Amino acid sequence: MVQIDLEGTAVLITGGTKGIGLASALKFAEAGSSVYLTCKWGSAEEDDLFGEFSRIGAKKPVILKADVSVDEDTDLVMTEIGKREKKIDFFISNVGFAAKTDELSDYKKRSLFKTLEYSTWPLISYTIKMKEAFGSYPRHIVGISSDGPDHFYTGYDFVAASKALLEFFAKYLAARVFEEGSRVNVLRFGMVNTESFNAIFGKEFFTFLEKEGLPPETVLTPEPCGKAVFALCCGFLDAMNGQIVTVDNGLPFRDNTMMRYLRSRTK
Repeated sequence: MVQIDLEGTAVLITGGTKGIGLASALKFAEAGSSVYLTCKWGSAEEDDLFGEFSRIGAKKPVILKADVSVDEDTDLVMTEIGKREKKIDFFISNVGFAAKTDELSDYKKRSLFKTLEYSTWPLISYTIKMKEAFGSYPRHIVGISSDGPDHFYTGYDFVAASKALLEFFAKYLAARVFEEGSRVNVLRFGMVNTESFNAIFGKEFFTFLEKEGLPPETVLTPEPCGKAVFALCCGFLDAMNGQIVTVDNGLPFRDNTMMRYLRSRTK
C-alpha cells in the first residue's frame, strides 16, 4: 500500500469540526499534515474532536473560531495560521448553510444572499486572503458541492443554487491560478448521512430508503468523502484542474424508474 507523507504541509478546512470536513481533516492529519479547522462559536466539542485525532496517533488540530461570511474573521484566521506556518498547502472550502425552503413563499432575497455568503463566496474570499497573507495560493483548492443542482431535494432550493454557483466560480478560479501552480477542483457528493443532512431532511428519510429496497451502503458516510477530498490533494491527481467530480456510489444509475419497477416485481 502506498503511504502518502504530507509532513511539513498545512491544510485549512472551513467547517472542519464535523461531517465531511472532519473526515477530511483526519485523513490529512494521518498523513502528517498540520490541520487548521474553522468553526462558528460554540459549534465544536473540542475534547471529543481531539480524541478523534489522538486515536489515529495524529497531532491535535488547531481550531479557529470564525464565521466564514465575515471578512474580519477571515483576516484573523490568516493571522493565526501565519504565526505557525509560512504557507497553506491545501484549502478545503467546506462550509455550507442555507435557509430551508418548504414552499415558494419561503423564497426571500435576503436568505439567498446569506446562503451565497456562506456556501459560495468563501471559496473565492479565502483563496484571495491566503495569497495576500502568505504570498502564494494553496497547492490544491477543493470546493465541497452536492448533486443538488441536478437533482430535486425538498427544501434544498437555496443550497442547490449556492452549489451551482460554487461550481461555476471554481472553474474560473482554476483558470486564474493555474499558472501559479495551483489546482482547483470541486467534489460533488450525493446523499451523505451527516448531521446537516438530517437537519434538512430528517432521519426518517433513511428509513424510507430501506423500505424502498435500497441497501444502506447506497448512501455515503463522511469517511469515504474525506478520502475523496484527500485523494484530490495527495499528488496523484494533479492532472485534474477545474473539474467537477461526482462521488455518489453510482446511486443515480441504480435508483431510476426501471430499477424501482424491477424491485416492485420481486416484492
